[in-house]
Amino acid sequence: MADDLSIDTGDAETAEAGDSADAFSPMHPLFAEAPKSVAFRKLRKRLVRQTQEAIRAYGMVSAREDGKRPRWLVCLSGGKDSYTLLSVLLDLQWQGALPVDLLACNLDQGQPGFDKSILPTYFAKIGVEHRIITQDTYSVVTEKIPSTNTYCSLCSRLRRGILYRVAREEGCEAVVLGHHRDDSLETFMLNFLHGGRMSAMPPKLVNDAGDLFVLRPLIGCAEEDIRKFAGLMQFPIIPCNLCGSQDGLQRMQIKSLLDEWEKRSPGKRQTMARALSHVRPSHMIDAELFDFAGLALGEPGTKDDGV
Repeated sequence: MADDLSIDTGDAETAEAGDSADAFSPMHPLFAEAPKSVAFRKLRKRLVRQTQEAIRAYGMVSAREDGKRPRWLVCLSGGKDSYTLLSVLLDLQWQGALPVDLLACNLDQGQPGFDKSILPTYFAKIGVEHRIITQDTYSVVTEKIPSTNTYCSLCSRLRRGILYRVAREEGCEAVVLGHHRDDSLETFMLNFLHGGRMSAMPPKLVNDAGDLFVLRPLIGCAEEDIRKFAGLMQFPIIPCNLCGSQDGLQRMQIKSLLDEWEKRSPGKRQTMARALSHVRPSHMIDAELFDFAGLALGEPGTKDDGV
């Protein structure tokens, strides 16, 4: 399958070589009203390339035993990340670089003020197959969790369970989420500073039941790029006022910390994110991860960077 994940980016490469913005020819119809600028072409090309690299590197497209095309449930919340996720996947699919059937899905969780018409209208406009699920998890979360605490954990578990059910009903093998590079880095820092463990958001995993993949194709994409892309595409963003209304969340503190580091040393986020994919188990101190007890003299060892 990996050999099928090739992409023709000739129009973007030509543009970067100096062609005028008028030469831009959009691939998927959803880009019909997109900016024609060279800057937008470069941004789109970068997001598509990084997504394609993640899909290939982490083996997100796998051959089915029955020979059918894989089917992905692409989850949209109405935020910038999930809109970008769907757009990039549709772009890759349109160019023949993603041999997967896509089903867009939104879960209406019953939040006050949620505009139920925005996503169905958007899906119809771009002509994508979709399913809207309505289930009031908002009341459950606000009833069970004090307003002074973080809703995220329970909200996420309820949402994930519903999406797994829908994926099974629709014959999907994967639930696809819009988490990006910065989400993974923030999760790592949260676990590192508050959880006493070193773990981040994996690009691919199998759910507890063992029957579905969870995929994050945007795992290599910077949030700032996604923010710019969503703004230029003028996606009809639906704000989340559930967890966003709570002050002092640890994730927001971590985000502010990373923002400050990035301000002082541009590129710091990318360097830290790169470290997540360059781990040396022999230079950590986890005896379950590396067989320190089994080390013996007589064979060449490894350099001790701490000496």
